[in-house]
Amino acid sequence: MIVELRIYEATPGKLGALLTRFETVTLPILTRIGIRQIGFWTTLVGESANSLTYMLHWESLAEREKLWALFQADPEWIEKKAETERNGVLVADARNEF
Repeated sequence: MIVELRIYEATPGKLGALLTRFETVTLPILTRIGIRQIGFWTTLVGESANSLTYMLHWESLAEREKLWALFQADPEWIEKKAETERNGVLVADARNEF
């Protein structure tokens, strides 16, 4: 098993919109594609209170490559991402670790 930690730094003033998109759009699409999420949270005290952090479970790096590519190319994701970013991007910076 491989665990991926992903941290998104929201564009200032956009954390609420990012959380809404994550809960109502991103998670359902990840689930449909077969990407298993372990959990997600925001930071109350720490380096940035403007972050969304989440973890994904992978059987292998090959599975991650395949499923993440499917997610990135998913027509619903592309459409909903564009809709939710009409007033500007929601993620200023993203990083991940395995």
